[in-house]
Amino acid sequence: MDGMSSATPPLRLQGRGSFVAAARRVADLPGPRGWPIVGNTPQLKAGAPHASLEAWALRYGPLFRLHFGPYRAVGVAEPGLIEQLLRNRPEALRRSPRVSQLIEETGLSGVFSAEGEAWRRQRRLVMRALTPEVVRECFPTIATVTQRLCARWHAAVDRGGQPDVLRDLKCYSVDVTTWMTLGLDLDTLRHDSAGLQDDIDLWFRAIGRRLPLPLPYWRVFKLPFDRRADAALQRLKAMIDRIIADTRQQMQHQPALRLRPRNIVQALVVARDQPDSGFSDEDVRGNVAVMLLAGEDTTANTLAWLLAHLAQAPQACTVARAEAREVLAGRPVLGDFADLDRLPQLEAATLESMRLKPIAPLIALQAQVDLDLAGLLVPRGHLLFLMTRLCATSELHHEHAQRFAPQRWLREPGESETDPRRSLFAFGGGPRHCPGRYLAMAEIKMVMSMALAGFDLRLAAPPGGIAELSGLTMVPAALPLQLLARRDAAHPAA
Repeated sequence: MDGMSSATPPLRLQGRGSFVAAARRVADLPGPRGWPIVGNTPQLKAGAPHASLEAWALRYGPLFRLHFGPYRAVGVAEPGLIEQLLRNRPEALRRSPRVSQLIEETGLSGVFSAEGEAWRRQRRLVMRALTPEVVRECFPTIATVTQRLCARWHAAVDRGGQPDVLRDLKCYSVDVTTWMTLGLDLDTLRHDSAGLQDDIDLWFRAIGRRLPLPLPYWRVFKLPFDRRADAALQRLKAMIDRIIADTRQQMQHQPALRLRPRNIVQALVVARDQPDSGFSDEDVRGNVAVMLLAGEDTTANTLAWLLAHLAQAPQACTVARAEAREVLAGRPVLGDFADLDRLPQLEAATLESMRLKPIAPLIALQAQVDLDLAGLLVPRGHLLFLMTRLCATSELHHEHAQRFAPQRWLREPGESETDPRRSLFAFGGGPRHCPGRYLAMAEIKMVMSMALAGFDLRLAAPPGGIAELSGLTMVPAALPLQLLARRDAAHPAA
């Protein structure tokens, strides 16, 4: 039926409560009418395809059909099905081949785009490099970079100007990630020539621009933007290769580093050099790139959305500021790793911001087996677009779902339909949840406690009025935020 295999029964997944699909076959589902050959691709909103899919889900329901070129697809906006689909990766579902191909052709593929046994090997390695214990060991690095960000913002305000907050957040994330990953203190916060951060931005923009296009024109001819993106990619590769070579040379002179690596690239090289490791030099380069790319984009933009939300929520901002000032105890930045666990109000505000403005509002997967989604038969090979943000912001699942209300996260966890934890997929879900979540939360708490204690926040537009751009991640098009130094703020070090 509808291309289903008759040899193996489909994998059965259920929605929450009494949810039942509106049709038995994908072809019978409601959905937007597409164009010949290219399907719904031209109907996607330029720069924000996730917004189009969310609008279609609101119009056609939590399961609807789509068509993109040769691919048939199903939009999924039911939280129970999304949760189970994510849990069945990577055996039953894998990342959209379109995303994997775009990343792999750049030569910077690692654990993010790997699948099957290659993913399992790389996942174990990356998880060891980003445990809470590793983050604890790297806390002095995070504190130093946060101190520099604090000093930069105060210096800009003291001169009567305003910092470029969004750019500074990206520089901050690059500095933390490169120091932890490569053992390299770039200090882009104090050197305005942030070349690495610009190259990373170009890489993300290139992937985002190419993702919805029906034809890969850049493989035949290059537009000016493609040439700039290719040049940025070559600089990234050259820098990573140079650092890997320097790391090997350093290990030759200091063999003890093979027993106790001091940073992530050293750990990757040690793993690569183990007999029968199954790793290649390309795996090392790819996973170093994953650390740099994911570390810059996701954390910086999560911080940007959180600052925007708190600037427009005076009560929540006041509560989080009082908590931060108490924990800081007169210091401009947190001074102890244990302090990170003393900020429940700030953590609640972070989770609430992630609910409303997640970095990944849309996850694209491809079925590796036949599926039965609450009665809907989905043949192997179909794409599934999981609308994670729509589940978390639906009045069907949450009270006052569109309101920024951090207090909803301070309740005891439960199994009720309104428990926000049941529909938050900010770090993905299942076996492929984000391995960098501990580091991301540490950076967010460090920056936000500093910002709240040291500055008043003013936003020229509500968060809902800030344009969303999406490719691999959803980012604010701009951040019209002003910082006003508080008179009672601790003076930062220069």
